[in-house]
Amino acid sequence: MPLKSSSFLTNSVSAISGTVSNLNNELLEYVNPEKPTHDHSSVYYQRFYISKFNLNNQAIEAKFSTPMVATNEDIVTVSGYPKDNHFQVLAYTNKTQQVSQHENWIILGLGAIFFLAVAIGLLNSELVVDGALVPKLFLLGFIGVSIHMSYRALLIRQAIALLQN
Repeated sequence: MPLKSSSFLTNSVSAISGTVSNLNNELLEYVNPEKPTHDHSSVYYQRFYISKFNLNNQAIEAKFSTPMVATNEDIVTVSGYPKDNHFQVLAYTNKTQQVSQHENWIILGLGAIFFLAVAIGLLNSELVVDGALVPKLFLLGFIGVSIHMSYRALLIRQAIALLQN
């Protein structure tokens, strides 16, 4: 079980290789509350695919927007971080099936830039300058979302880099 790790801020991203066992795939589906009752179009659903398995006797959980390509007995390298009592996957490479996957860190980065731009625009508004509380709360919220999205994008990028080494 080779283990590579890297530290970014206080969270540590590491990579683990091994053989998949006890694979369990689940589908988590959220419905948009604005969905009309008579329309069953897939546009109103947000799907997350959750794969839970053991990798060399360690509990692993992978949540992606597309299903994870893996079966029992596949040789897989995952990179991510420990969360609660399992290892949360940010990116993986299936060496048996020659497949790799990760979430799109570029889109997260662009989203972070968008929220930061909105916050800067709000910062220059007269309501914030006049000292109104609600615009200041929105300003803090947009900055917080921007920081979170940037951090998550950097974590995913770091996990991808660990898999390439």
